[in-house]
Amino acid sequence: MGETRFDTKVLAEVSVMVALSLVLNFIKVYQLPQGGSITLGSMVPVLLISFRRGPKVGVFSGVVFGLAQMLLDGWFYSPVGMILDYPLAFGALGLAGIFRKTPLIGVVVSLATRFLSHFISGVVFFGMYAPEGMSPIVYSAVYNGSYMLPEMVISGIFIYLLIQRDILNLSL
Repeated sequence: MGETRFDTKVLAEVSVMVALSLVLNFIKVYQLPQGGSITLGSMVPVLLISFRRGPKVGVFSGVVFGLAQMLLDGWFYSPVGMILDYPLAFGALGLAGIFRKTPLIGVVVSLATRFLSHFISGVVFFGMYAPEGMSPIVYSAVYNGSYMLPEMVISGIFIYLLIQRDILNLSL
């Protein structure tokens, strides 16, 4: 595959995919009270650029998407929580690029890694919202899983359909 170059063409693709992700991010199926939502496939464009251009471009795209989402629609409790919930969590979507030949595995791995970042943030910074007597670990797993699992399913379905319809063109 060779070295990844961030030339004008790649940056234009990243810009279009991040913009599309942001638009899809505003189509919310469900919004949770302390952040997190189920969207109409907002991660799919970043996953696509990750499959098409590889993990470096994918991580970059995810970080840009996360920062833009934070600026437009986000909130955070602390600087470390902000890093965990936005650039690190969404940058994890770029890991899908490692699984170019097995995109559905890439969806699962990248979204599971995003979940892990939100989970850690939830345990450390949002445990206070746990009902009395509930472990912050259980609370964070349930809270973050309640939107990340549907997001994984939605993203997986879209990627699967793109593969089945032979629309997912990974060649350059």
